[in-house]
Amino acid sequence: MNASHAYQTRLLQGHWFSALPAALQDALLAAAQVQQLAAGQVLFRRGDKPCGLYAVVEGGMRIGAVSATGKEALLTLVEPPYWFGEISLFDGQPRTHDAFAEGATTLLLVPQAPLLTLLQQQPQYWRDFALLMSQKLRLAFIALEEMSLLPAAPRLARRLLLIAENYGEGEPRRLIHLPQEQLALMLSISRQTTNQILKELESQGILRLTYGEIEILDLPRLRQAAQ
Repeated sequence: MNASHAYQTRLLQGHWFSALPAALQDALLAAAQVQQLAAGQVLFRRGDKPCGLYAVVEGGMRIGAVSATGKEALLTLVEPPYWFGEISLFDGQPRTHDAFAEGATTLLLVPQAPLLTLLQQQPQYWRDFALLMSQKLRLAFIALEEMSLLPAAPRLARRLLLIAENYGEGEPRRLIHLPQEQLALMLSISRQTTNQILKELESQGILRLTYGEIEILDLPRLRQAAQ
């Protein structure tokens, strides 16, 4: 049995993987390689050649970009059981963003070549990967709309909901390992504004703030704050 099979139970907690045909689940696990990353280690950078599809099974990954001057644009922070890297599977083009480990992280890599061979042999599986990509495209359109139309407070509450629900890939969790600085980067709002909004939510008993973490105490009221 491939070492990646040890993570099957964890992956089945995610909506995308659990909905796949059993034969495709088995094929992905059979082809997958386990990778360990140290905190802050780079997985790939924007412009790197595609190497396959990844799943986060332990730890977390930061997806974003860093400018030549060192300014960071953080797009998302993802935790198990989250799959990513499918854009380059479809178009064969270089990576669109940077990916760093947020703490010690374990990934499964399904390499590009065997994955493409599988899809050539079983072209009906392309739809399953299209569903993975379309879910993220839908969320990206929603985020763009919120950036234009929503004030900072409900926009922040909505992002906390998305992270708590692992962007639609799992059951809601109470504890989010996310420093306020990174949340501010995601939303393109100031650290001060982010802190003010979080303090207000804390005063309402919706969440609790600790160093580097946000604990959600009242999910229904957080949904109300997100409008």
